[in-house]
Amino acid sequence: MFGNILIGLLIIALFFAIPAWPYSTKWGYYPIGIIGSVLVLMLIFSLIGLI
Repeated sequence: MFGNILIGLLIIALFFAIPAWPYSTKWGYYPIGIIGSVLVLMLIFSLIGLI
């Protein structure tokens, strides 16, 4: 149950981390890369059954 909520929140955060605003273009893709990596790890842990 908690894992599904956490994965849902990470997907929403991944959407909002896209550098679309002028002030965030200098950040590059670091925020979306970090959140995407955490999302992939959470999905792997969920499939293994650790969450």
